[in-house]
Amino acid sequence: MAMIGALYHHLQRFRREQRGTALVEMALIAPLMLILSAGVFEFGNLIHQKLLMEAGLSDGARFAARCNTQLYANAGLVIDCDDIATNIAVFGNAAGTGSARISGWQKADVTVTVADPVSNPLDCRNAVDSAGVTQYRSTTPQVCIVRAAGTLAYIDIGMLSIIGIGPITLNGSHEERLIRF
Repeated sequence: MAMIGALYHHLQRFRREQRGTALVEMALIAPLMLILSAGVFEFGNLIHQKLLMEAGLSDGARFAARCNTQLYANAGLVIDCDDIATNIAVFGNAAGTGSARISGWQKADVTVTVADPVSNPLDCRNAVDSAGVTQYRSTTPQVCIVRAAGTLAYIDIGMLSIIGIGPITLNGSHEERLIRF
């Protein structure tokens, strides 16, 4: 009986003691806060890589829209505008040297194409399609569009793989009007 009384006495003292309450609260909240912090960090990294990819596609499409193979051919030079545009998109330079803008991004993940001409109304000041979006401005009825599109397999999921989130595929594209001088 004395042993039960001593145990009861210690439990009563433990119940009244408040010195360890902060430690208990921290032990309950810390794992949740770590998981939330890791998720925010991972999402920020994902958005950063998506923005780098879109910046590269924009740069590549802009180059391809202004690259004039005929001008080079007339000068006796050969140039592959699509290949150089892909190099610019992935590596940030025309030669395709150095490291890629994003680790793991390759030239095979990017396509640069010149699309068939699309109809464009002659009245370019009021050129609005059925969805209310302003169309490409041009003085000609046909406008060629350069499109750079790319994908990136984002595999650095980190702690999010614990809850079953697997590799994510990022997609991006950019379109420019074809400009020849």
